Amino acid sequence: MKMRNIAIIAHVDHGKTTLVDAMLKQSGTFRENQVVQERIMDSNDIERERGITILAKATSVEWHGARINIVDTPGHADFGGEVERILNMVDGAIVLVDAAEGPLPQTKFVLSKALKLGLRPIVVINKVDRPDARVEEVLNEMFDLFVMLDANDEQLDFPVLYACGREGWAVENLEKDEQKDLTPLFNVVMNHVPAPLCFPEAPFSMLVTTLEMDPFVGRILTGKIYSGQIKLNSTMKAISMDGTVIENARVSKIMAFRGVQRTAIDFAYAGDIVSIAGFKEATVADTLCDVNVMKAIKAEPIDPPTLAMTFSVNDSPYAGKDGSKVTSRMIGERLMKEAEGNVALKIKATEQSDAFEVAGRGELQLGILIETMRREGFELSISRPRVLIKEENGKRLEPYEDVVIDVDDAFTGNVAEKMGIRRAQMTDMRPIGGGKTRMTFKAPSRGLIGYHSEFLTDTSGTGIMNRIFSHYGEFLGEISGRRNGVLISIETGVGVPYALEKIQERGELFITGGDAVYEGMIIGENAKSGDLEVNPIKSKQLTNFRASGKDDATVLVPPRKITLEQAMSYIEEDELVEVTPNHIRLRKRHLDPHERKRASRAAE
Repeated sequence: MKMRNIAIIAHVDHGKTTLVDAMLKQSGTFRENQVVQERIMDSNDIERERGITILAKATSVEWHGARINIVDTPGHADFGGEVERILNMVDGAIVLVDAAEGPLPQTKFVLSKALKLGLRPIVVINKVDRPDARVEEVLNEMFDLFVMLDANDEQLDFPVLYACGREGWAVENLEKDEQKDLTPLFNVVMNHVPAPLCFPEAPFSMLVTTLEMDPFVGRILTGKIYSGQIKLNSTMKAISMDGTVIENARVSKIMAFRGVQRTAIDFAYAGDIVSIAGFKEATVADTLCDVNVMKAIKAEPIDPPTLAMTFSVNDSPYAGKDGSKVTSRMIGERLMKEAEGNVALKIKATEQSDAFEVAGRGELQLGILIETMRREGFELSISRPRVLIKEENGKRLEPYEDVVIDVDDAFTGNVAEKMGIRRAQMTDMRPIGGGKTRMTFKAPSRGLIGYHSEFLTDTSGTGIMNRIFSHYGEFLGEISGRRNGVLISIETGVGVPYALEKIQERGELFITGGDAVYEGMIIGENAKSGDLEVNPIKSKQLTNFRASGKDDATVLVPPRKITLEQAMSYIEEDELVEVTPNHIRLRKRHLDPHERKRASRAAE
């Protein structure tokens, strides 16, 4: 059977998952009467809500007797650990780009990885039906991007298709061809992408590219078979990148993607992408092979984590009221389990027995882990994210990122000023039409923590900001943090509107009447610098005299609602975020005011 393995590369929200849906429907993968959700590939709740792809998924379609395995890659650099390994399984890539927005940094991120591996690209310009589509310009931008990323001559001679994923058609010539279905795309994949390079006669070997845990069969290792064949119940071994034997195991299950479902099969041959169960120790980047094979398949090392946070037990006065999983043992086990399946995460114990340091690729990745745990019923305290500093030749180095910002012309001054405060250097600024400007910066990751929500406020929600890890560079010293202090509660109880009305004159509140508060909890932002301790549960003094006039009605300004990502980046070093299934609260690390004073003196 003919076989093709391809990846789909695109920036977040350029429509790759929608295009795969159309390919699945048109290749007859679903029965006529089968009810299919929109965006089939984004199967995880958070993915569907946020419209992003976190985990790389595989699926396969049959087209005129050939099997095409399609792998969906995450567009976020935060999940880069996934991307590099996924691309090792495929021979070609569909590079999908929005006809109006053009190639953005994360297209660049995944594309640079794909070109380095020598994959054959097919460019698909999607959403050509947009009123603001600029097809010719985008095609030129794509060509420039390929040249900039050192594509070879063969890669530069890429076929181009124009598509509308939502309506399910693609054409090679936008003016002349009939816009009816995706046949041109399938044909280009079959003719342009080479068949998988594999050795059917050699002994079995396969490189593990993704790992997941299943409560019934244990570890499921997915990858492409490089050589030979595998059958159910045979004995295989796992070896690490340097050739050390990790374990021998019996293959208890082989699964292949047929459509979106995984189907159990008895045999699998070189070139196919399959999932294997039965191993207990093997992990990503290891080689599964026949017992006689000695040499591991070459694997890409995984990019190191750049950001770390401390996850600890929730010790606030309201601990254990919302969640069921509150002990350090439960949190530790859950984090270890996550690290098994997610190689871009590193977890280590800290000096405190009830706290763990979790290092990952970015705020988004760690934020999604916390959100997932919160939905599972965990309660946690979380510290402010901090970047991981390296030392080389006695010099301190910190991670830098490339930032590309598209804003209305009116906001460019404000954005440039704010980025300057965060020690960013502007490398390029040019108009992109429609009253918008594209600004490019090199900035230390440390300065960008928490900037996104401020950026949206500054640009009235119209700005687009994309960032991607660039390199480790010289450490830049102090970067100023939040300018205003906070309002701290000095009592435990329930917020009283009478007290809050007086407090709101001093700043902006995060809570409203009837919300539970405790000593040391942050209930708002002070209008000035420096923290202010307030009593939000003080009620009105009652007397037995009848008042002459009617009391003025209490008027409370609606509080500022803080999301998890905003909370993570809002807090300072001496503060924590308390995360429970129902609440996100900000608090001081030391709840008692005397302890806080002692700690701040010790820090000085």
